[in-house]
This record gives sequence, structure tokens and C-alpha cells, in this order.
Amino acid sequence: MIDLGTDGDRERCSGATLVRPVRARKLAKVPFVELADGRVQGVVSSGSDIARVYVSSVTADGHGLSCSTNNNRPCGGLSGPYACKHLRAMLDEAVLQYGRERVARYLRVEVGADSDVLGALDPHHAPAPAATVFSRFLRHLAYLEVPEADGPVPELQWFGATRTAG
Repeated sequence: MIDLGTDGDRERCSGATLVRPVRARKLAKVPFVELADGRVQGVVSSGSDIARVYVSSVTADGHGLSCSTNNNRPCGGLSGPYACKHLRAMLDEAVLQYGRERVARYLRVEVGADSDVLGALDPHHAPAPAATVFSRFLRHLAYLEVPEADGPVPELQWFGATRTAG
């Protein structure tokens, strides 16, 4: 049996901080969203084609909007500074996952109690390659296929301990 001691000891041992979602979210429409690489970015399912997904992102520096399919075909709904439905869905899910204040702080905008993050942006169209975000999403999915094990799993060693093993 491994005893990790108190919560403080556990926090010092952990290499990663686990962030629990602010509210539960449904993963069917936006299965992946993250604050990374200076962007709020995610993968959004297509409403018309089950085999198509869109990779959407908003840059923190300059509020550049990008949305394209996973093979870099541009989204037809993104037009200049006007966000498409994929970007709106991705930002809404980011707020559910991380909280409005944290997403706004990451994007360097001020939001009021009744305003949304998208309305606080000064957006413009700034295409970004989808491959990096889509690759991270696929890696995220691969963790769901790791077989159940009683001992340590090398691929998951960076996850912090949440309970005493035994």
C-alpha cells in the first residue's frame, strides 16, 4: 500500500495540477477544449456530417479567430471578425470547463457579470493550422483506450495522485 500522507504532501509529490470542470459539460458537440499555446482552442463536431470535425481557436494575443476542418478546409461560417457557430460553441464549452473569469483572463479581456467572453473580444480573422490541436485531441482520445491496470501505467505517470492506492 502506498501512503501519500496529507493533502499538502500529495500536492508536493504531484507533477500536474488537476483542474476540475466548473460545471459538467456534454462532450458530444465539443469533445475537446483547452487553454494552451496562447489560445483557447478545441475540436467541435459538425452538425451536418458525423465524420467531420472543426478545429476552432481564439488567440489570446490579438483575438485572432480561426476555424477549419481537421484537414485545413476553412469554415464557411467564419467571416472576418464574425465568429462562426463552431467558435461560439467552443468558447461556451471553455467557459463551462474553466469558468468565465479564467477564460476571460486567459484571453486578456474584461467581462461583466451578464456579458459573454465572445462579446468582449476585438476579433479578426487569423487562420491557424489545425493539425497541432487535432493531434492533441487524438492523443487525448488515446488515453481512453489504455487498458485497465492494477499497477502504474507509464503513459499516465504525469497525472497527480487523487487517492491512496491499495
